[in-house]
Amino acid sequence: MGETSEFEPALLFLGLLYPASEPGPAEEAWSRLSARWGAEGWRSPDIPFTWSPYYDEELGSPILRSLRCFREPVDPSGLAEAKVFTNRVEAELSRDGRRRVNLDPGLLFPSRLILATTKDRAHRIPLRDGIFAELTLLYEKGGWKPLPWTYPDYRTPEYAEALTRMREILRAGRKRKA
Repeated sequence: MGETSEFEPALLFLGLLYPASEPGPAEEAWSRLSARWGAEGWRSPDIPFTWSPYYDEELGSPILRSLRCFREPVDPSGLAEAKVFTNRVEAELSRDGRRRVNLDPGLLFPSRLILATTKDRAHRIPLRDGIFAELTLLYEKGGWKPLPWTYPDYRTPEYAEALTRMREILRAGRKRKA
């Protein structure tokens, strides 16, 4: 019989989508998230989100994505709680029934990246409170490897570079705690 143990901490990160013309709600959201999970560890340059028109009507166009992480690793069992909280922040910052920022939390481990979602699909694992976890990328042989369901934006060199930088932050944080 296997022995249970504590999970290794992971880096909590966010993908923030917001209209290029109105970055204020994204910064307000990040401020609220930082009040909960601590100091920022790193943020990517703004990346144009051109992969789908899905958010155009709600957010406006053009849309930017910013990938950001917190400095300190977290217990990964809190992923569902993070998604519930980010959904609440999105709702609070909405205007006239429309979101002004989309917040996609995930967990970054040295070997994988997991996203949280409210959408059920065959490859997603139920966590709690209507939240599912999706294994989105694997890190092997020095790079990020997509899976058949990996979103197109998460397959790009820009995202790989950002996620690799966050992975370095996670590994450095783990070394400090050892």
